[in-house]
Amino acid sequence: MLELLTFPNDILRKKSLPVMDPTNDRIKNLITEMTDTLRAHKGVGLAAPQVGENIQLCIIEIEDELFVLINPEIKKLSGEKILSEEGCLSFPGKFLQIERYEKIKVKAIDANGKKQIIRARGFFARALQHEIDHLEGTLLIDHKIASNTTTK
Repeated sequence: MLELLTFPNDILRKKSLPVMDPTNDRIKNLITEMTDTLRAHKGVGLAAPQVGENIQLCIIEIEDELFVLINPEIKKLSGEKILSEEGCLSFPGKFLQIERYEKIKVKAIDANGKKQIIRARGFFARALQHEIDHLEGTLLIDHKIASNTTTK
């Protein structure tokens, strides 16, 4: 299991670099280790910077389906902006009201090196926006809309 970086670690603020060879063993091992870490912490998503790797890689697991996104690009954001509570493994126990688009279209490379287009809505769209933000060095607190911060 990998160590999770928590705020205010400076690595979380850095813009991530593209992955040049998405199918090399190092990346495959990192995906496996990130998946183990995500599950151990009962999270939904995890971005490489959260485990100290400054590369454009994130994973999301929803309803037992694992999505691996390498070099993801948001192609379209649409629908209403929805205000909802969000948490983050890099901010343990903190939950903020965050506004996110209802729908998203993302282009990325999967774990097998194949191009993929993901169209998502609702909670999955929210998770994609959150993890891709991490790759840009943008954190949950940068989106804080309401003053409702809860600790659980």
